[in-house]
Amino acid sequence: MEAYEIATARPRFNPHSTGRIFTIEQANRALPLVSRVVSDIVQQQRDVCALEEMLQEMHSRDWDASQERYTMALERLRDLIDELSDVGCQLRDWRRGIVDFPAIHNDRRVELCWRLGERRICHWHEPEAGFRCRQPIDERFRQRAQ
Repeated sequence: MEAYEIATARPRFNPHSTGRIFTIEQANRALPLVSRVVSDIVQQQRDVCALEEMLQEMHSRDWDASQERYTMALERLRDLIDELSDVGCQLRDWRRGIVDFPAIHNDRRVELCWRLGERRICHWHEPEAGFRCRQPIDERFRQRAQ
């Protein structure tokens, strides 16, 4: 099991179960916080993976101290993921920093899609589709979005 899977194994806040829906403007207003948290998640995940590799190669005499560091790093990762979930969006890819915000378009649920480094929300996709199928937000989308 990857560190990310371990970090997300406990029950989490699910924005879709609470009915949290974002407008494009609300999602863009959340981006300063979301960007900071996602940046921290990406880095923390890298740190956790490095510790995981170190533990796999380590001799038993150093195991306890390193295991404690690993456990603390995982807990920090969990806290960051929880912080992002509290905003109401969902981390889709920790390596690329991809986040989806639930939204409504043409009376159906869609995902506003953002990637770490982008200045604002500029794409959307169907819930089942994902990042590869994202489409640009154009004026027609804005007029029909809630």
